[in-house]
Amino acid sequence: MFEPLTKTIGTMPPHHPEHSHGKSHSHSHGYSLQTFDRAMALGVSLNGAFVIAEIAGGMLAGSLSLVADAGHNAGDVIGLLLAWGASWLARRPPTPRYTWGLRRSTIYAAIANATLLLTACGVILWEACHRLWAPEPVAGTVVIVVAAIGVAINTLTAMLFMQGSKQDANLRGAYLHMAADAAVSTGVVLAGILIATTGLVWIDPVVSIAITLVIVASTWGLFRESIDLALDAVPKGIESESVRSLLAGIPGVVDVHELHIWNASTSEISLTVHLVVPNIELHEGVLLQSLQELRRHCGVAHTTIQIERSNTCCTC
Repeated sequence: MFEPLTKTIGTMPPHHPEHSHGKSHSHSHGYSLQTFDRAMALGVSLNGAFVIAEIAGGMLAGSLSLVADAGHNAGDVIGLLLAWGASWLARRPPTPRYTWGLRRSTIYAAIANATLLLTACGVILWEACHRLWAPEPVAGTVVIVVAAIGVAINTLTAMLFMQGSKQDANLRGAYLHMAADAAVSTGVVLAGILIATTGLVWIDPVVSIAITLVIVASTWGLFRESIDLALDAVPKGIESESVRSLLAGIPGVVDVHELHIWNASTSEISLTVHLVVPNIELHEGVLLQSLQELRRHCGVAHTTIQIERSNTCCTC
């Protein structure tokens, strides 16, 4: 007879040592939610103030590259706020209506952030191409000073997220974005130096185009990744067949089917699977070993395993 034994257990990957449904959890070893909140608050404050200063400096200097960089940094502030808000929502406890809580809000925040950045890039590219045909004078010294401040602020902000970026996709995105901003601001500094020394004003729109293309390249990868997350694709770094082979290799398991792996949020992996184990005495042992292997090799945060004695009568 077909006698399923179903267990639902929330296991934790190494970076979630104290996770449980409805409770706050650490993003990584040594990177607590309090640290995350402080980093976000400081990052938003610094970058928000810099955006205002950069827009003012760009308008004063007549520099499109500065205004372009300010637009990008404004997108970063919005992105940080979205990530921060989504993180707050993800900590809310489950309810009878939202039994998983609001963890997936981090995924939708990533999509919104990527969409905003790509839209801003289109506007900047349009204006930069117009400036190539009708160049305007640029105050190179102002560009150098303001962009140099941007290098310092973006580098500091990136360092705030460096530690937690190794385990959390949300933090990794923030870290890589701010690190890229530091590099872009360095490019703006070089453009200012070239303008000041050569007087060639077309350098400004050319640098603007180059900056925007770099942003598009990095944002497109994030956009594709966020779409995969929203469509419940198998998480990056995990192969379904490898997981299937791992489970099939457990003594007592004769078949593995209905395997599904997806991201419950940008930092949590969920998995469901049916295992056929004819010997009922091995059920508990197989269940335990499966959970341990999935946690050790895949970092699965939430696992649902259904153990069956036979697959001949199973209707999935």
